[in-house]
Formats: sequence, C-alpha cells, structure tokens
Amino acid sequence: MAAQSGKDMLLKLDETGSGSFLTVAGLRSRSLSLNAASVDTTDQESAGRWRELLAGGGVKRASLSGSGVFKDQGSDAAIRGLFFAGTIRTWQLILPSFGVVEGPFQIVALEFSADHAGEVTFDLALESAGEVTFAAV
Repeated sequence: MAAQSGKDMLLKLDETGSGSFLTVAGLRSRSLSLNAASVDTTDQESAGRWRELLAGGGVKRASLSGSGVFKDQGSDAAIRGLFFAGTIRTWQLILPSFGVVEGPFQIVALEFSADHAGEVTFDLALESAGEVTFAAV
C-alpha cells in the first residue's frame, strides 16, 4: 500500500442517530487506538511457567481522538451538545485505502486552548460504548 494523505482520514458523526454522517470540520490530526485486555490463565501446571492467555477473553475498546480548529458551526454545536449531555452516538473513522471503523462512542474529553496571537483550537477524545465494526474498502 502506498503512503496516504493524512487529510483523507476523516472523523464523522451521526449527529441525530439517523445514519446520516457529518464530517467533523477543522481537524488537523486524528487518531485511532484499538485495545484488548488480556486474561491471564497461568497456573502451576503452565508449561515452563510461561504465561498463558485466554483467547478472546479480554475486554475490547477503541479510542478516537482529534484536534483542530472550529470551522463549521453545525459540527461544532453538535460536539458541544453531545459532550454536555453525555450522549452516545455512532461515529465513523474513514481510513483511506484501508477501511471504515464505526460504532457507538461517547465524548469523554473536550478541551479548548488558544495563543494570544493565534486561533482557538480544540482537542476531542472519544471512547467506545459498544461493539465497534471494521469494513475494508
């Protein structure tokens, strides 16, 4: 696979739960982290005292984050409203030439910052709140 442009990695929000996705505008960076906790099943009879893990036994989670500048009143208002209400909505992360990660997420952090001579920026963190799916493109 050839190198991909970072601007093509999009974070989208199903603002109303209708299945219609709105791109979160103004993002300069986006990231996805997938994690699975392990379940240790090691006991005194484990071969050579090596750790043994239970296949598929741990809790899975996905974290999305992004940072940028507010540029679009619609997505800005939606993000603020979802954060303050603690609402869980379906989000998508489009990974160019790879696939789409989709599932329910809750905004767990929303930070604003500014430099005297610069623009107001924001940081956004989301945590999965149910099953997350992946569809290859």
